[in-house]
Amino acid sequence: MKTADFSFELPEDRIAQFPPEERGLSRLMVLDRGQGTRIHSAVGNLPDFLEPGTLLVFNNSKVRKARLYGVSAETGAKVEFLLLKQLDDGTWQAMVQRAKRRRPGSRYVFGDGIEGEITGSDGEFRIIRFSPEIDDQWLDRNGHIPLPPYIKREDRPQDSERYQTIYADPSGSAAAPTAGLHFTRELLDRLREKGIETAFVTLHVGLGTFLPVRAENIEDHRMHEELYFIGNEAADAVEAAKSQGRKVIPVGTTSLRTLESSWHDGALRRGAGNTSIFMYPGYRFKVAGGLFTNFHTPESTLLMLVSAFAGRDFILESYRDALNEGYRFFSYGDAMLIL
Repeated sequence: MKTADFSFELPEDRIAQFPPEERGLSRLMVLDRGQGTRIHSAVGNLPDFLEPGTLLVFNNSKVRKARLYGVSAETGAKVEFLLLKQLDDGTWQAMVQRAKRRRPGSRYVFGDGIEGEITGSDGEFRIIRFSPEIDDQWLDRNGHIPLPPYIKREDRPQDSERYQTIYADPSGSAAAPTAGLHFTRELLDRLREKGIETAFVTLHVGLGTFLPVRAENIEDHRMHEELYFIGNEAADAVEAAKSQGRKVIPVGTTSLRTLESSWHDGALRRGAGNTSIFMYPGYRFKVAGGLFTNFHTPESTLLMLVSAFAGRDFILESYRDALNEGYRFFSYGDAMLIL
């Protein structure tokens, strides 16, 4: 298939630049794959669309304040860094502003007297070593929330709370698992009161969130690896639901990718792993019986994933309907439930 097959026109004013006034006050489009129907509702009504015994699987990864600004020791210029992941030797893989100019040996000064030096390249990314080494506490003091590039503003204090799920822990993501942003304590309580179960896995969201598909044919695109972890409690819950014929619904594409990556011979592989799984039309889903997700960017791997799950024509038709109905798109936008 062609990447252009997943294009659609999106007016700029439909891209949510801020979260809703209160967490959970978002619209919800409910798709029935079997019937080919759509219902317009609200996230607060989610329990009405789920059967008792359904298992919702959340990604509990916490967003790091991974956007940094350093000052070049050579030129005095301010340079933006987005830390993607820490490597085994203590260095960091990063996206760097005007990366071609950032050669090994380039040095930068950050907050609290921390210095950083470019030590090498990893394709289009750079490897940076900080001295002394930095940690999440330092990032909390000196970093910025890494809002995605389609949010055309600087981060604000409210983003530290609102671009984070209420159950976020442990830290490690360079972008939020945004489907989870809709959930409040009150909504989780109402879901559990109806007999809907919850489980938590971890996938640290990394590079794939930011990079466009540059290949003309989607089969030629290669995903970057992301680290995930599945504990015994979550694995037991998923396996029990599957064996009993109950529906497993990942909350977000990252939860879905975690489950699909680790399901083998009727069981989930427990512990840590890395995944570069790329799901597009033709993929046969093994675990997910539904999906709660946001509205995704044109020609993105995430749009290809939901198209694999519900059918490209049905998804693009539903996106056009969402635009006509005034839905808000992307990270701070409205939600979709696919059944």
